[in-house]
Amino acid sequence: MNPFSRLTIAFKAVNQLGVQPVALNALYRFGLVTGHYRRVTRDQPSVKSGCLKAVLPLPDPEELLAVLGKDGKAALLAEADEIVAGKVRLFDAQPVDLQLTIPGKLEHWTAYEIGRVQIPNAHLQIPDIKFLWEPARFGWAFTLGRAYHLSGDEKYALAFWRYFETFTDANPPCLGPHWMSGQEVALRLMTLVWAGQVFDLAPASTPERKTRLVASVAAHAARIPPTLVYARSQQNNHLLTESAGLFTAGLALPDHPHASRWRSLGWRWLNYGLRSQIDGYGEYNQHSTNYHRLMLQVALWANSLIRSDDFSRYRWPHQNQEAVRRSVHWLLALMDFESGRAPNLGANDGAYIFPLTVLPFNNYRPVLHAAARAFLDYDLPHGAWDEMALWFGALAAGPRNIALPRYLGDQLYGKESWAYLRTAQFTSRPSHADQLHLDLWWRGLNVAQDAGTYLYNAPPPWDNNLTTALVHNTVTVNGRDQFTRAGRFLYLDWVNAYRRTPMATHPGTLQQALGRYRAHGYRHTRIVSVFNDDRWLVEDEILPLRMPWEKKPLTFRLHWLLPDWEWEIVKGESKFSIRLLSPHGWVTLGINPGLPITDDKFQFSLFRAGETLLGEATPGPTRGWVSPEYGTRLPALSLAIETGSTNEVKFTTKFIFPQ
Repeated sequence: MNPFSRLTIAFKAVNQLGVQPVALNALYRFGLVTGHYRRVTRDQPSVKSGCLKAVLPLPDPEELLAVLGKDGKAALLAEADEIVAGKVRLFDAQPVDLQLTIPGKLEHWTAYEIGRVQIPNAHLQIPDIKFLWEPARFGWAFTLGRAYHLSGDEKYALAFWRYFETFTDANPPCLGPHWMSGQEVALRLMTLVWAGQVFDLAPASTPERKTRLVASVAAHAARIPPTLVYARSQQNNHLLTESAGLFTAGLALPDHPHASRWRSLGWRWLNYGLRSQIDGYGEYNQHSTNYHRLMLQVALWANSLIRSDDFSRYRWPHQNQEAVRRSVHWLLALMDFESGRAPNLGANDGAYIFPLTVLPFNNYRPVLHAAARAFLDYDLPHGAWDEMALWFGALAAGPRNIALPRYLGDQLYGKESWAYLRTAQFTSRPSHADQLHLDLWWRGLNVAQDAGTYLYNAPPPWDNNLTTALVHNTVTVNGRDQFTRAGRFLYLDWVNAYRRTPMATHPGTLQQALGRYRAHGYRHTRIVSVFNDDRWLVEDEILPLRMPWEKKPLTFRLHWLLPDWEWEIVKGESKFSIRLLSPHGWVTLGINPGLPITDDKFQFSLFRAGETLLGEATPGPTRGWVSPEYGTRLPALSLAIETGSTNEVKFTTKFIFPQ
C-alpha cells in the first residue's frame, strides 16, 4: 500500500469512525512501541487477596435434571467425559486435543502483539490464533462444572483442577500469547470465578488449590486496566467483556486492595458500553447476530451478579434497562421459532462465552429465553434450553406471560415462512457489506442464507473474505463491493439503506417491504412481497445515476446462496428455473430479467464448494460455501445471474414452496 493510500485511509478513518476511537487506538499503539505496557504489566507484586466470595446463583440440581431430562443429562455427561479424557469441541466442532501449553520459552505478551516474536500457530498446526485462544478461555470448564453440579462425580472436579494447574504452570501472568488480549483475559477470569464457586465443596478443591485460584483471578484482573484504552477504542464486545471481568473480580475478591477500583471501573464502562453500543432499534453495534448474543450473555452475567442481596447497591440505569430490552426484542424477531436458529448475519467468530446448555452453538433459544425472563418478564415455551436461565438466576415469569409477540423490524412473515431484509442505518462500522441482503426461512430451513465468516486470519482467499457483497443475497455492480474494504476487519465509506412499506400491488399479498440505497453511481431498490400461499417475490431495480452522455455498459450481478440440496433445471414461467429437493419437498426458484435485457446478455452460473456446476463464470474459490460456525465451511449452492447494460436493469426472483 502506497503512502498516499495510507494517508487517505487514515483521513477517512478519523472522519468516519470519529476522532476519539482513532486517538485511543493510537495511544494504545504508542504504549506498545514505547514499552509502557511491558513496564506496567511486568513483575506485578503478589498481594493477599483473601477468599473467593460466592457471587453467582447456583441452581438446584433437581431443577436442572427436571429441565434437561434423561437425554439432556446423558448428553452433558458424555461431553464432560470427553473433556476428562483430554478432548474439547472448539466452536462446537469435532473433538480435538485440549491444548493449554505453548512450546518454547514465553516472552512478554507485548512482544507478540507488536510482532517481535511470532505466535506459534504453524508449530501447533492451527490455522488461526483463535484456535489457540479458544481452549484458554476455559469454556470447557462450564461443561465440567455443570456435570459435577448435577452428578456430584469427583472426576469432573479433578479434571478441572488438573487443567487449571497445567495452564497456570505453562502460562505465567503476562507471559505468552494468552495474555495479549484483555478480552481473552477477562473471559478466562469470569470462568475461573464461576468454576471456583461450583467446585468449592469438592474434595479435590484443596486449600492450596483455592489459594492459587484466587491469586490467578487477581493476576487476570490486574492485567485488564492498563490496556482498557484499547477496548474503549474498539467500542465493541471488548469493552463489555473486559469491564464485566473487572466488575466480577471486584465483587469476588472484596479483600483485595484494588477491588474497589476494579468494581468502579467495571461498572462504569459496562454501563457506558451497553448504553452506547445498542441503537434505538435494539441492534448491537457490531451488526452481527452472534456478537449480539454475546452482548446479551454479558448483560445476563452482570444481571445475575447484581441480583444478589450483597450487591443490591448496584442497579441498572433506566436508559440501559430499556436498551437491553430493545436488544432482546431485536434478536427475538430474528430467531426462527421452529429451529431456534437465526440468520448468520455479520461477523461470526464462534464466540459462546457462557455455554451453559446442551444445545448446539447455532441454537439461540437458551440465551433468548433467559434474556426474555430476566429483562422482559416473559416466559417462552419450556424445554432443555431453560438450563441457561437457571444458571443466570432468571426465574420463570409465571403463567401470565407465556408467549412473546412478534416485533416487526426488517422482517416479513408468511404462514410457514419468514424473511429478513437487511436495511441498515450505520452509526458504527459494519463488519460485512450486506445491504439489502435477504435471508429466507421456511419450516425451520434457511433457504436463502448468509455465508457467515469461516476464518479471520488464514491466508488468502480465506482472510475474512466472506464479508463482501458478492457472497450475500443482493445485487452488485461492476463486481464492486458496497463499501471500501480498508483492512481485514475495517470497512469505510459506509452506505446507508432505508426501508418503507409500499402499497401492495399484487393480489393476495400478505406483507410487502421496500429497501433502497445509493452508492457508486447507482441506486438499488429491492421490493420483497409474501403472498397468502407462502410464495415470495423479490423485485430488484438498479438505476444508473450518471449523465446522459455516459454510455459505458455496466455489469449487474444478482446472487443467491442456497442450501446444498439436490437440484435440477426445469422449464417454467421464468427465464431460468431451478428446483431444490428440501427435506419437505421440492422448492422452486425462478428468475426473470426485466427490460431492456436481451437473452444474449443474460448469463447464469452455479457454483458448489468453489467449483463450477453450470455456466462459464470466472472461477471463484469462495463461491458456494457457507460457514455455520467459526472454522467450519460446508458446501452450498451459489447462483449468480449477470447482465451488462447501459440503462436501468430489473431482476425478478420467485420462491415457491410446496403446499
